[in-house]
Amino acid sequence: MCRRHKSGPYGYTQAKALVYSKYGEPSDVLSLHTHSISPSLPSSAVLLRTLASPINPADINQIQGVYPAKPPFTSLLGTSTPSAVGGNEGCFEVVSVGSSINSVSKGDWVIMKNTGFGTWRTHTLAGEKDILKIDSKEGLTPLQVGTVSVNPCTAYRMLKDFEEMREGDWFIQNGANSGVGRAAIQLGRQWGLKSINIIRDRPDAAATKAMKNELLELGATTVATESELMDQGFKEQVKEWTSGGRELVKVGLNCVGGKPTSALMKCLSPSGHLITYGGMSKQPLVLPTSALIFKDIKFSGFWASRWSDAHPDDKKKTVEEVLKMTRKGTFKDIPVQELRWDWGTEESTLKEAVQGTLGGFRAGKSVFIYGDT
Repeated sequence: MCRRHKSGPYGYTQAKALVYSKYGEPSDVLSLHTHSISPSLPSSAVLLRTLASPINPADINQIQGVYPAKPPFTSLLGTSTPSAVGGNEGCFEVVSVGSSINSVSKGDWVIMKNTGFGTWRTHTLAGEKDILKIDSKEGLTPLQVGTVSVNPCTAYRMLKDFEEMREGDWFIQNGANSGVGRAAIQLGRQWGLKSINIIRDRPDAAATKAMKNELLELGATTVATESELMDQGFKEQVKEWTSGGRELVKVGLNCVGGKPTSALMKCLSPSGHLITYGGMSKQPLVLPTSALIFKDIKFSGFWASRWSDAHPDDKKKTVEEVLKMTRKGTFKDIPVQELRWDWGTEESTLKEAVQGTLGGFRAGKSVFIYGDT
């Protein structure tokens, strides 16, 4: 087995990071860079060891250069050309702290306060201002902590911040099997909300039924396919579910776009609110004049990165509330494909793992789980 070693007698920590120095497909531009971290920490710095870091769609878009937020290319890690580290989310363990640090101590778990730090790496130095301490890691796994700050926070804020949702109110969402979708279903169930959940049609009826059942067990009120949504009679079906329309469908959550979202929009009650947080179909969102004038439908966008950077205190509270549910067993883990990253893991294996997330239907979110690093 290839084990990590100290580079010389002075206790330097060897670290590895997946970096890129230009934009493009992950398989073309990512490389595995090895560097050393001095044991002489700046007084306001902490040395972190990564425990888990997911591969989110935004991470891929960032590498491709099509995401609005782009981390700076720097030479801080000693790369031959200025580079950035991939990844925006993760769970880290504190290894050691600088002399002026008293907010965290060795063994604590932390997440990044802001996006763009770069989380696909075995170890890193971070400033005290860069991290949020997890109040208690008891009853939690690195996977749960490492995936809490993007998808669950997105679902939480969209259901809380745009409309006053009361027990018995409805929301409708596409991408219901996504990380955000699953989080919204579970949070909605906790808060007494009812949900209409749209999924893509699977290759066969058995697979579609299995996915519907999985989301119903998670707490969905009802689940329908995209082809059912597009059917002329779907609005009548929604009316039946909502007691003849007396129960309000106040919020729609959209991560798809195109014609299916136009169909979803028609299911909203008057003065409903469509919140867009993604555009997986890469098709434009058409806003009908009648929806604006006669139904007074409101349209908003939500970008988790912007919210997170602007509201670090609310992010901390949201994260802790979701983790509290997780400890109690009322908020379940998302399906994942764990990708073990040891010191000897080859660059090609890591690059393939990132590139592979661009495939079609997947068994779950890909997450780097760090072993012997």
